[in-house]
Amino acid sequence: MKALKYIFFLLLIAIIALAIYIAVQPNEFKVTRTKTIQAPAAVVYNNVVDFKNWSTWSSWVEKDPNMTITLPEKTEGIGGSYSWEDKDGIGTMKTIKTTPNKSITQEMQFAEFPKSDVSWTFKPNTDGSTEVTWDIAGKDLPFAFKAFSALMGGMEKQIGPEYERSLEKLDSIVQVNMKKYSIVVDKETTQHSGGFYIYNTTATNFQDFQNKMGQMYQEVIGYAQKNNITKAGAPYVLYHKWDETNNSVMFSCCVPTTAKVITTDSNILTGQLEPFKAVKTTLNGSYDNLKEAWETATKKIKDSGLEQIETGPNLESYLNSPMNTPNPADLKTEIYIAVK
Repeated sequence: MKALKYIFFLLLIAIIALAIYIAVQPNEFKVTRTKTIQAPAAVVYNNVVDFKNWSTWSSWVEKDPNMTITLPEKTEGIGGSYSWEDKDGIGTMKTIKTTPNKSITQEMQFAEFPKSDVSWTFKPNTDGSTEVTWDIAGKDLPFAFKAFSALMGGMEKQIGPEYERSLEKLDSIVQVNMKKYSIVVDKETTQHSGGFYIYNTTATNFQDFQNKMGQMYQEVIGYAQKNNITKAGAPYVLYHKWDETNNSVMFSCCVPTTAKVITTDSNILTGQLEPFKAVKTTLNGSYDNLKEAWETATKKIKDSGLEQIETGPNLESYLNSPMNTPNPADLKTEIYIAVK
């Protein structure tokens, strides 16, 4: 009997000690993780701000494939939300504030526990990557929450590794998505309408080609904007010579215009492209795939029994640009190759 009383007394002391330990735990918590993701801030932000994407990189989903995720009609931006249910209970997440490409503020409710504040910040780096910081915080924690947290080893231990794994997956998935592309060659030939254009032109080697083209585009587009010239379509590169054997390329950077323009800058000229029959190829994706797009187009011309006009015109038309399209997978380029 005495032994039982002694054991009961020890248990009572242990329970009291545990209760005191839990009671003196902090009434708030915060867990933060930061990772440099190899993608522009806008690309990472666009992925995170839409809850439809979360299941692809959530470490919790990875660990529990039986988790049930429910997506409402609105999943993106302010008011966007989603909910989940797993063996531990039901949770919801809702976006309450956004600053495009810079920050996201969210609110999380799990089971009967108090709401937690979740925030994201996206800081661009000079090398094109983004420093992503993700944190969760709670305050005025009730005894039951502190007891749960203490028994599970603390919020840092519970959430920290999950955040780290999720950010790793987010990094890899964003990079894979940026590399997606497609090449489509039209089955039928098309008639390019031609028209007037302003342009600058040069010849260079392949090593300097990309930098040279970027500089020239800024000049000709800048001239059009400065002089309020009405554009008649997307800018394009007109290729005059492509000689890999002698490491030489001659090209013009062109802005189509609605009428003939008399220019006042000796470096900016006016030209006219006559209408021509062409095979049109569309590249959706990074410019890194342009070589493959050209090769696919020329092969299709050969296989179709058409004859390419060696003297052209051959051109690349850029329907958007990296300046307004941060994700290279969303770039769209049309290639026109003249055929007889």
